[in-house]
Amino acid sequence: MSKAINRCKWAEGVSIDYIRYHDEEWGVPVDDDLTQFEVHILEVAEAGLSLSTILNKREGFRKLVADFDPEKVARFTLKRVVNMLLYPSIVRNRLKVEAAVTNAK
Repeated sequence: MSKAINRCKWAEGVSIDYIRYHDEEWGVPVDDDLTQFEVHILEVAEAGLSLSTILNKREGFRKLVADFDPEKVARFTLKRVVNMLLYPSIVRNRLKVEAAVTNAK
């Protein structure tokens, strides 16, 4: 018999992505650098936006931000940053995208 999950009210009734995020990621300690960098990039992108917006754009970020590999992101050029702003699959805020590169460095 599986154990019932005690969910926070904010995770209920929004989307399956919210429930999955709550059940599998939220509040779970992370000790590997790639996952920590991913969380950091997504939290910076979330500033002023909803979590659902970020969860919906997560795969876009994964593709455009080199699978959240900080060594690769640290080498992004200004031209690449500007090009990334053309893709609606991420949050197209230049300061947030530039912050990803700066934080990777």
